[in-house]
Amino acid sequence: MNELLAKVIDAHGGMDRWNTYERVEATIVTGGGFFSLKGLLQDTSPRRMTVWLHQERSSVLPYGAPDQRTMFTPDRIAIEKLDGAIVAERRVPKDSFAGHQMNTPWDPLHRAYFNGEALWTYLVTPFLLAMDGVHVEETEQWREGGETWRVLRAYFPGSIETHSFAQDFFFGEDLMLRRHDYNVNIAGGFGASQLTSDYVTANGIPLPTRRRAYTRGPDRRPVLDMLMVAIDISDASFS
Repeated sequence: MNELLAKVIDAHGGMDRWNTYERVEATIVTGGGFFSLKGLLQDTSPRRMTVWLHQERSSVLPYGAPDQRTMFTPDRIAIEKLDGAIVAERRVPKDSFAGHQMNTPWDPLHRAYFNGEALWTYLVTPFLLAMDGVHVEETEQWREGGETWRVLRAYFPGSIETHSFAQDFFFGEDLMLRRHDYNVNIAGGFGASQLTSDYVTANGIPLPTRRRAYTRGPDRRPVLDMLMVAIDISDASFS
């Protein structure tokens, strides 16, 4: 394992602890300008997110109605009733984003897919970087104010649905994630920088509870007046 990644994983509770858990649940509140670009209504209602740790699978409740939830896997996105009855579904859902740009309208299944792959990516980081088929390398350090952040560049295999093939993860001197850079391939591939902060520890696993994703400028810095997605996380629990 990459030397920096090994230190980061140890700082996040260690692989042995991680492997004792199967899923994480958390309350999320989302916002930002990205959803209005997609023609979607945005509200501040809290929702319960469930992410499976060792397979790419996630679900959010409620979705569209109090008795509905989403179910995301790489090859299927569905909106279903709590008893499992299908409201809507799409097989090979990534294909439905072909030709999309930043302002291409989305339907509820598009948004459910984005929510599923994005929150799965975030809530399994940094252990995501040690999964089979993920290649990581340390790149040039980043100076931010008075801090020096070490950077891991990850290259993801086709078996993992995530924002883009290559992504950068910036870690502070305490080895906690400070920033996450990627391209949003399902929305024209625009560059994004997500700032992470306000850490809590849930069942021995530290995680940031505040995530703010901005467009990324040509100088590789977030454009702070272009907030695309805001995510606030609370009541996280691993089981």
